[in-house]
Amino acid sequence: MVERSDRAPLLDWEEVPSAEKPGDVAPAATAAHAKERLSSPSNGRALPGCSAPGFGWSSGPGGPAPSRSVSNADGCSAPPATSSTPAGADEALPPDTEEHPPGSGPRDVSLEDRMVKWEEKDQIVSVFVVTFNTRSGNMLEWCLPKDMDLEGVEFKAIASGSHRVTTDFIYFRKGSFFGLACFANMAVESAVERGARMKSVGILSPSYTLLYRYMSFLEHQVRLQLQSPGHYSPLEAFYEDKRALLPPSGDGVVTALPSNTWGAAINHSMHPEMKITHPAGCMSQFIRFFGEQIMVLWKLALLRRRILIFSPPPVGVVCYRVYCCCCLANISIPGVGLAVPEFRPFFYVNVADISALENELSYVACTTEKIFEEKKDLYDVYVDNQNVKTYREGLKPLLRLSTADREKYRKLTEQRQMLLYSQEENGDCVSSEEDLFILFFLEQNNRIFQTLSEVAGSPDPTITQESVRAMGLDPHGDRLFLLHLLEIYGYDTLLVSEQLCCS
Repeated sequence: MVERSDRAPLLDWEEVPSAEKPGDVAPAATAAHAKERLSSPSNGRALPGCSAPGFGWSSGPGGPAPSRSVSNADGCSAPPATSSTPAGADEALPPDTEEHPPGSGPRDVSLEDRMVKWEEKDQIVSVFVVTFNTRSGNMLEWCLPKDMDLEGVEFKAIASGSHRVTTDFIYFRKGSFFGLACFANMAVESAVERGARMKSVGILSPSYTLLYRYMSFLEHQVRLQLQSPGHYSPLEAFYEDKRALLPPSGDGVVTALPSNTWGAAINHSMHPEMKITHPAGCMSQFIRFFGEQIMVLWKLALLRRRILIFSPPPVGVVCYRVYCCCCLANISIPGVGLAVPEFRPFFYVNVADISALENELSYVACTTEKIFEEKKDLYDVYVDNQNVKTYREGLKPLLRLSTADREKYRKLTEQRQMLLYSQEENGDCVSSEEDLFILFFLEQNNRIFQTLSEVAGSPDPTITQESVRAMGLDPHGDRLFLLHLLEIYGYDTLLVSEQLCCS
């Protein structure tokens, strides 16, 4: 068993109040610089920033002002990538409040602009408080709106085993909504409470992409609830200010963007839900924790397998691993992957989610409940610590690293070292490990599907050893992975060279 290495560093991601100042680098220039440095695809976009916690998951209650540049702990500033609202604006601009040149007619709003506006809208559909009762266990103490179906949320907002930690945060899914809850455990001199008071304050939204905005607010509110139970007026005011205006149909679809903005998301080089911004060190710590095993996770994510990650509390750091796994499967080539199952994050799950997971074709989730390991029909891949395993015979060969896997990991490691050297020696605050990680795998995925498209359109649609190498794969070690890929993405009409097939 490999020793667990990243329990304590969760503290590194706790929010540090950051000084905000006007941005120095235009997002377009930042993206161009990162693309040139990493030789990313022509339609790839680097997420600007230098470990950018200010545009990460743990920003203030209203989120960072979209047009500001935020300093991180290393003194680097990074302009947020997804908006252009004036500093201090919490909410999206109304459709017609943009400035236009004098005499100009109504400007056509691009899909990208519409996507940005949609993302910036406040989308809070519920706020709640969960408490642990020594007689009844986890209980929903208070919520708005009162008629919201929150059955089971008390077991999501306080993860199993949370009594062993003092603070935590949990991302989760509840029906058609995503949630974020902040948990705290405070010692009290009370025989009734058996010496400890545990509560969690959380919110629900149709999308998880903006939940990070309210991390600090929730952390503050859960501390208040521990110190002054029953004081809900700040939460009531928050809900009235941030509540979402959902479509009359009430259809809950678990996506981060409406379907008509898919084209814009393609231009942003991200799967729609991957527009979520990340905490400083999230990706780099993911790489350090799994090492070469991230190449195995990359293949399984690209194959849209069901991945379940086990870890004892705190669960917040493991929710970040769920996000990182999703980033491994980014593809920015239009039309690719539209017919395959959506690789959706469930974040934290417990036994109450078993029936929901039974119907999922593709997902990545995390849990603190060891019993899930015995539910082998619920997942394809089980990750415990750095150990990646499967009980499916057809997938077991994919757990072995190929020569090409090791070469890709070596290149990724070299690029990280070059970037760290550049940051240390030259004060490079434009690029970050997070950008490098996302672009590295985006480029690998685009390379595979670009080659497959070229082979499919050629007079002789046969995959040869040369075309496999052009994809960055090993003709021998990656043969099974390639066959799975062809079947899942609808390229199974391509012929496979006998030399490749029988090697």
